[in-house]
This record gives sequence, structure tokens and C-alpha cells, in this order.
Amino acid sequence: MHCTRQITDSIVWVGGSDRRLALFENLFPLPRGVAYNSYLILDEKTALMDTVDSSITRQFLENILHTLNGRSLDYLVVNHMEPDHCASIEELLLRYPNLKVVGNDKTLKLIGQFYDMDLEGRTLTVKENDTLDLGRHTLHFYLTPMVHWPEVMMTFEEQEGILFSADAFGSFGALNGNIFNDELDFDRDWLPDARRYYSNIVGKYGPQVQAAMKKLAGLSIRMICPLHGPIWRSDLAYLLEKYDKWSRYEPEERAVTLIYGSLYGDTENAVNLLAAGLAGAGVRNLTIYDASSTHVSTLIAEIFRCSHLVLATPTYNNGVYPSILNLLHDMQALNVQNRTVALLQNGSWAPAGGKLARGMLEGMKDMRILDPMVTIRSTLKEDSLSELEQLKAALLSSLNEN
Repeated sequence: MHCTRQITDSIVWVGGSDRRLALFENLFPLPRGVAYNSYLILDEKTALMDTVDSSITRQFLENILHTLNGRSLDYLVVNHMEPDHCASIEELLLRYPNLKVVGNDKTLKLIGQFYDMDLEGRTLTVKENDTLDLGRHTLHFYLTPMVHWPEVMMTFEEQEGILFSADAFGSFGALNGNIFNDELDFDRDWLPDARRYYSNIVGKYGPQVQAAMKKLAGLSIRMICPLHGPIWRSDLAYLLEKYDKWSRYEPEERAVTLIYGSLYGDTENAVNLLAAGLAGAGVRNLTIYDASSTHVSTLIAEIFRCSHLVLATPTYNNGVYPSILNLLHDMQALNVQNRTVALLQNGSWAPAGGKLARGMLEGMKDMRILDPMVTIRSTLKEDSLSELEQLKAALLSSLNEN
């Protein structure tokens, strides 16, 4: 049975959600599932904006058949060729013999890499600023490479002011009937997943996101339709401000997150004492994470949120504790920058984890590392407690800077 919702009088959401998938890209936990959005424009010509993942192809096809109500499908616009958005292309080509696939040069090359389909005479290649007339609706195409694949483009429908934004402005999480941002408590229920989605999926490509936002700035956008997560039809400035901060690697909040690895609880104890001291000095909304039991994507999202980071690592095999090392590698890969970092290391006979972590942090852009680095030898003693107090003072001073 079909399950659709009207976006406008002539545009219909024909996507769906997968609540069974455990890992997005086989990496990122999905406790709330994920939505795959697709949109069908009904005009003199019909146009479908992207397809969906194979997991919901049956639902997707039922939605399209119902919405078309016997009409043919004229165009399929492929804004993004990642498999979770293009898995149903061949199904549509088989059902609609006159269907034309619309994409740029890189899109069409990727189709050939993923699928063995005969597309002779069935494609329409578009370039920057090209248009496609559907009748009352006109589509404008804007190339936005590396947000977050090289072929990505966004499509703007000028009559209704709708931006079909590919993977930009998306979020983890299945849609639960309410598909519009103004039907949801976004800050409570969606912001953490939207931040985790951006920071881990798109985060590396901040300069490219900035370039795309500048390119689209002159458009009269009244609605943003991403390929994952809620559709934005109000308060667009809120969403754009988040993307502007995230893509410039500016922290959302002047806040501290403390992330540790701990073999037997002694490093964790030092982190708890530091957090208690900060709280006693008036710092609010602190967060503490055990890197061994918290997925790295959550840690990355918190680092994108917070201005200050405390990293605490035991020395392990003469190096950085593995879960903290994994986090540092992800920070490097995702281009994390412009943060203030405090370091704490533990080592019973040759503490080195903090020093090695510092070297990795110094290789990242605009990372300010506070002194002193606290060194614990096995358990916290009076001498290291004094260092911990000094580090607390350095954090408080940095937090209070203008």
C-alpha cells in the first residue's frame, strides 16, 4: 500500500524509512533508523527527484505508481549517485520505457560504474545553470561537487522556491509521519542526529559546503528538500546558520566535552575529578564519554558542538590508547580544526600517550593545546592533583576569553 505526503499541490514525497538498518554505510549506528527521501513533480511533464535504497524499493514503487495514477514518468533527476539514492534506477527504466535520466557528466559515468544498463538515448546531460522546463515548473541545476561526492548537484525549482539539496541538510533518523521541520521538536529530537550526520558524512568538506552555500545564496529558497531527514519549510535561517558554523569548523557552543580511555578506572577517575572541579566553578552542560563504549561518530559530533575538548589517554603498547587513537584518526580525516584541547595522560612506567596525541593534534589546523598536560603514574596522587588543578584553571581562563 502506498504511503505518501503532499509537499505542495503538485509535488509529492514518495520516499520511505528503514528502521531495520543497524549501520549507515556499515559504519554509523542508527538507533532510530534512516529516511530515504524522493520527490515526484506532477506537471505537463513528470519528474522524479532521485530514487531510494534497495531496502525500501517495493514501498517506493508503490508510492510512484499511486502518485502517477496511470501517467508516464518522463524524467528522473539524479542529484547524487550514492547507492542509497540510486538503487531503483533500473527498476524505473524497465517500467517506464520513455524515461530519461537527467544528470551531469560525472553522474552518468558513475551510473556506468555501478550498473550494467543500456542508457543509449535515455539520458539528458546537464551543466551548471542549465534548466529543464516541465510546464509550470522549471528546474535549475547547480553543481556542488564534494558535498560530499564529486558528481553531486542540487536542483532548484523556481516557481515554488524548492531546493532539492541532495545529501546536504540531511539527518540520520527515520521519519514518523511528520516529515516537515515545523511538525517536529527539532532541537530535542533531531539536532543531535543532524549534527552527527553532518560531522561524519559531510564534515571533511567544509570549504566545498561554503562554496555551495555562496553559489545558492542568491536564490529565493522557500523550502529545502534533502535526501535524508526532515523537509524544511520554515525557519530556514536556523538550518543555514548551523551549516555555516559546521562548515567553517566553528563550535556551536562554548562548552566542554571530556573524552577518555581507561583500563581500570584510574584515568576515568581523573576525568571525573576535573569535570567536578569545572562544574564547581560554574561550567554547565559538561559531557563525559568513554571512548571505548561510545561510537566514534558520537564523539566527532560532540567535538563539532563544543569549543573545548579534554582528551585523556592511558599509554598502551607505548602509544595512545586504541579508542582515543581511533578518535584522533577520525578527527584528522574529517578535518576537525579550531578547537581548544586539554590533555591528560596515564602511564605506570613510561607515560607517552598524551605526548603522541599532542603531536597528532598539532598536525591539525588551528588547534590550541592548553598547558599543563597532566601526567598520572598509575593513580592520581597529590603531585598530579596539583597539575589537574592547573589544567582546570587553564580551561576556565580559556572559556572566559572573549
